[in-house]
Amino acid sequence: MSKRGTLPEKEDYAWVLDYLPYGSNTDKRPAYQKKPLVQAIGDKHFALVELVPKEGVSPEIQSKVYIGDGDRDVIDHVKHRVHFDDLSHGAQLELPFVLEICVKDREEKFVKFFNDAHPITTRLHMLELLPGIGKKLMWAIIDERKKGEFKDLQDLHDRVGGVHIPQKIIVNRILEELKDDNIKYRLFTTVMQHQKRD
Repeated sequence: MSKRGTLPEKEDYAWVLDYLPYGSNTDKRPAYQKKPLVQAIGDKHFALVELVPKEGVSPEIQSKVYIGDGDRDVIDHVKHRVHFDDLSHGAQLELPFVLEICVKDREEKFVKFFNDAHPITTRLHMLELLPGIGKKLMWAIIDERKKGEFKDLQDLHDRVGGVHIPQKIIVNRILEELKDDNIKYRLFTTVMQHQKRD
């Protein structure tokens, strides 16, 4: 769970959600002054970002691009972080599919979450923050992991009857956190630092 006030590590990779050859719709400058933009989501902390591609490069949607320090082949630079509402309609539609790819790509991180999840308060457990998991299912997961840690998300699905598609549960929680800047508890995303919005 991310702590308030701590700066997140920088993302090294991002997944492309949309390529905007004529820039953002929110950019009020004339078309000839606009530059192409890429809307993407960070690979580790799910930061929503706008990127400026290198000249003549049109990144594929759902491709993974390097945005860290050093030599980049597709992206020129990271422009800034954006809110969910700043994403194009296409990027918003693509987001759940890209998040599923992210979850599969970093499966061990999410399996670790299920193995290590603990109470946040005397009345609330981290597992209960996941959509569709109430007290009954939470206890089923806790009781099952006492017998041995979950090896992967399929193992969790096989051993705990009510957890039908674990990756969808995780994706839905990430979406909730991305859509609500004021959500009280963040399991998988980092809070956006206050910055001027264009």
